[in-house]
Amino acid sequence: MAKTKARKDYFGMGRIVSIILAIFPITAWLLGCITRFKEGKIVAGIIRIFFGFNILWIVDLIVMIVKGRICRLINF
Repeated sequence: MAKTKARKDYFGMGRIVSIILAIFPITAWLLGCITRFKEGKIVAGIIRIFFGFNILWIVDLIVMIVKGRICRLINF
């Protein structure tokens, strides 16, 4: 079996670094927006610009700790 490379959020940084960056609302908001635009998900990136500072930040922090990636509610 071939090993698949796990996708890491926040520009391929390690899980610990991503969790540390997700703790701070400003960096989580900024890097979350950039990550979604980088993936080509324009609508998701725009939604993160307007709603990334409130409840989405808390959800992102929890998902980052548990799964090691940002929350992806909208995939288009």
